[in-house]
Amino acid sequence: MTLDKFEEASDKVKEVILPTNLIYSEYFSERTGNKVYLKPENMQYTGAYKVRGAYYKISTLTEEERKRGLITASAGNHAQGVAYAAKIYGVPATIVMPTTTPLIKVNRTKGYGAKVVLFGNVYDEACQYALQLAKSQGLTFVHPFNDETVATGQGTIAMEIFKELPTVDIILVPIGGGGLAAGVSTLTKLLNPKIKVIGVEPAGASCMKASLEKGQVVTLPNVTTIADGTAVKTPGDVVFPYIQKNVDEIIAVDDRELIGNFLDIMENHKMLVENSGLLTVAALKHLDCKKKKVVSILSGGNMDIITLSSVVQHGLIQRGRVCTVSVQLPDRPGELEKIAGILAKLQANVIRLEHNQFVSINRNAAVELRITLEAFGQEHKKEIIQALEKKGYDPKEEHPTGLY
Repeated sequence: MTLDKFEEASDKVKEVILPTNLIYSEYFSERTGNKVYLKPENMQYTGAYKVRGAYYKISTLTEEERKRGLITASAGNHAQGVAYAAKIYGVPATIVMPTTTPLIKVNRTKGYGAKVVLFGNVYDEACQYALQLAKSQGLTFVHPFNDETVATGQGTIAMEIFKELPTVDIILVPIGGGGLAAGVSTLTKLLNPKIKVIGVEPAGASCMKASLEKGQVVTLPNVTTIADGTAVKTPGDVVFPYIQKNVDEIIAVDDRELIGNFLDIMENHKMLVENSGLLTVAALKHLDCKKKKVVSILSGGNMDIITLSSVVQHGLIQRGRVCTVSVQLPDRPGELEKIAGILAKLQANVIRLEHNQFVSINRNAAVELRITLEAFGQEHKKEIIQALEKKGYDPKEEHPTGLY
């Protein structure tokens, strides 16, 4: 990966990418004490940065390699990039995707004219099957990350960041298999070795962190994360040396952190960013620095509606904006009205009431009332619980279920 190749790739990808100018985030800047900028690759036509590497790679193939037909394996974003690029070049493409891939990514890949094959539970299993198909059917395999040309295409993001913000101090980049991180970090160090590049992985799939600690590529026994785009067991051995040389640090973030940041991005920047794309936002609070210019790469925004709904609900629960409280009270007329009065006085909005008369043999002594309600946050939730306690009830907080 040389500067000449990065410049060539930057010119080539302009044929297919949309401008994703940096967005200054006043919200995250105030929270972290740094000047935070977002690189919104979720706004690309295919919904992710992956179109860069896919298109540049396919442009370098020979006419004969393209005509044989293309094949790749992907958790979704690279799939759309290859399918879209194949459509532009007028060649067939087969995409092998894990069975757990969000429906939106499957349907959009098909929408670009590609043939989709669902196989395996994680990317690594899908990739092995795709390699088998490539060999048996004579197809040209386009690897999603373990390829220098693909990584060069992804690295064009760094060229754009540098042109917009040449005084950037830190670039945060998500890591799955390592293609994006290899490209971005290599070009960044070529342009200015003083810029710090930090990779960010989900804690439940931190294969690159484990590999760097070992000094060689290692395979995790399993991966568990809601960041499906970075759920990779084994990082790429081709790109690994570039990451060893050019990535300054790896941060692993817990899935729970992604949930809160999803709400932050939605509410403060009005953008839909998938869980893998939120890794760099979650990493902001882990930085041990102040007054630095930090760029968070938002790698994609292809999120299944069901996943989106689940993340929103868990985020509201996590922040105390939705909660369930159970109390026991005598089964007498007027008791429910007393509870309602307490809640109304504190402006708690009731979502659902469940009245269980069978919690005790003597229902005159006690029935259970489960109240799911909306609050303004953790402090307001505590205020509601304390108000119930003062009135002689013994409220117990429970996890809300089936909210909407």
